Amino acid sequence: MNKKYEKLSQEKLEALIHHHNDLYFQEHAPEISDYEFDQLVETLRKRFPQSKVFETLPSDVKVASKKVEHTSPMLSLDKCYDEETLAKWASKCEGKIIAMPKIDGCAVSIHYDEKGKLHLAATRGNGVFGEDITENALHIHDVPKKISLHNIEVRGEIFMPLSVFKRYQDQFANPRNLAAGAIKLKDAKKTEAYNLSFFAYDLLGANVKTEHEKRELLKQHKFPQVETRLCDREHLREPFDYFVEKRNKSDFETDGVVYRADLLSEQERLGSTAHHPRFAIAYKFQGETGITELEGIEWSVARTGTITPVALVKPVLLSGVTVRRASLHNVGLMEKLGLKERSTLVMMRRGDVIPHVESVVKASGKAIAVPEKCPACDAPTKREEDFLYCTNSENCVRQKVAELEHFVKAAEIDGFGGKLLEKLYEEGLVTEASDFYQLTLDQLLELDRMGETLATKLLRNIEEKKTLPEATVILALGLKEVGKRMAKTLASLGSLEDLRQMNEEELAQVEGIGPVIAHNVVSGLKEKKHSLARLLKYVSVEKTKKKQSGKVAGKSFLFTGKMLEMSRKEAEDLVQAEGGEVLSGVSSALQFLVVGDGGGAGSKLDKAKALQAKGAELNILDEKQFLKLVK
Repeated sequence: MNKKYEKLSQEKLEALIHHHNDLYFQEHAPEISDYEFDQLVETLRKRFPQSKVFETLPSDVKVASKKVEHTSPMLSLDKCYDEETLAKWASKCEGKIIAMPKIDGCAVSIHYDEKGKLHLAATRGNGVFGEDITENALHIHDVPKKISLHNIEVRGEIFMPLSVFKRYQDQFANPRNLAAGAIKLKDAKKTEAYNLSFFAYDLLGANVKTEHEKRELLKQHKFPQVETRLCDREHLREPFDYFVEKRNKSDFETDGVVYRADLLSEQERLGSTAHHPRFAIAYKFQGETGITELEGIEWSVARTGTITPVALVKPVLLSGVTVRRASLHNVGLMEKLGLKERSTLVMMRRGDVIPHVESVVKASGKAIAVPEKCPACDAPTKREEDFLYCTNSENCVRQKVAELEHFVKAAEIDGFGGKLLEKLYEEGLVTEASDFYQLTLDQLLELDRMGETLATKLLRNIEEKKTLPEATVILALGLKEVGKRMAKTLASLGSLEDLRQMNEEELAQVEGIGPVIAHNVVSGLKEKKHSLARLLKYVSVEKTKKKQSGKVAGKSFLFTGKMLEMSRKEAEDLVQAEGGEVLSGVSSALQFLVVGDGGGAGSKLDKAKALQAKGAELNILDEKQFLKLVK
């Protein structure tokens, strides 16, 4: 039991639980960690076990869109943080237990009609009523749109892969909150731009007897799923250790391991409370927390102009690492935390990696002032909802230096750290990417602490990057929301000039791009037209060379669905090593579509079948057929 809640009245505890529960499930803007919320609930449970809260959690939904009533309640899971509690739960279960990672995403329900067509998708909401997100779900590739099962319901988690979240991590606290907002966008087409994924974990309305059979059926119908492990009551720790070990290698956030009775007859026998099923429990990961003091706020300016508050704290040891600072992500979150000049904070390293301010224990003094001027260039700032921006995109020193940092990182030009780039910019020697290629030895030697050996090495590093792959040039331009993978997709469409000639409508039709990224690319290329032209005076653009020999030389491939035999990247590398080409989308140029055995093929498979029906010479392979072809 958390000591800070011990003296609170029943009324105060109940009010806090309803408040934080509503923030988590309805506003998707939690102010405290899952662990602290569970401690709050546990305090109420031990002190006031007859509280009506346990009959009503979660709180009533605040519906902003069409309300949907679930066919059966989507209940929360009971939670535990130690093996003793887990073993006590398991002692009540008969038969095998199935274990799986607990995805930290947004629970949804997806219904398929009598023809197997997706006709309704809804958020979990308060467990009884959710919000209709059907149109948004249709723009998530991992969600099958038509299956050969009829009148069934699939439940699962929509989430943002960590590889995608890297683009947004400076602005948003976690991928869950961002995914929760993306699936509720009024313009459903914009949901596609966030590259969300889906894992199915439950199947209702099918004639099966065990959880294991459910997953086999879901797999047959191409639903992506997390890995599961069967165990008995005496070996509960084994799957937990297994999934903990895999946690840092996964492309999705997990916050525990779910244990569930495998036999559906056993689930029926155990039943449910008003709040949670008795046949399942979540053994949560407990990140190490620590109490520290706020020493100040540093305002960081990104190359996009976003100004982010960073908490500077008294050193605190968390999971073996001394933490001195943590991003507050945006001014909106900072304000919700209620930070003041003198604040005592609860810190946690989420996933034992990222330092995060979980909550404010106490605060006094003045509230943290939001700067009216950019801390880097003194230009006026502007507030857009939770975010703060510098208005001086053309001449803000920090934005410009950050652009240069992005370029040297993308082009892999070694030796140019932030301090050196700042000096080069201040001296007027490098103000845009093309200036790197005009630097001379004499210019570098005029800089403080610059010797001839270092200067010569820097110039040699630049010289080695006078020829760049087309995807690298696109990435180095710093177009909004264009990372490595998207740059490769854009490069596969033709030359840079071809790309510049495409309009938004044409780009949006390309698999994986969508209208939002299409707009960013077209407008970004227009904005950078002149700086790109200056860069191309010094840099040669290299198209990816195709290997002339190999088992699949000259053949084109595309992969869809979850791969089980190897990762998608490994499969793509194998194709290229054997002389083949990996395309970015389904088109008449595609010769082989490889469908992963783990499900989740989505629209690519539908498009490929449509092309086949029109007479296209396109082959659809499973993983075994693919491996037989290339090995």
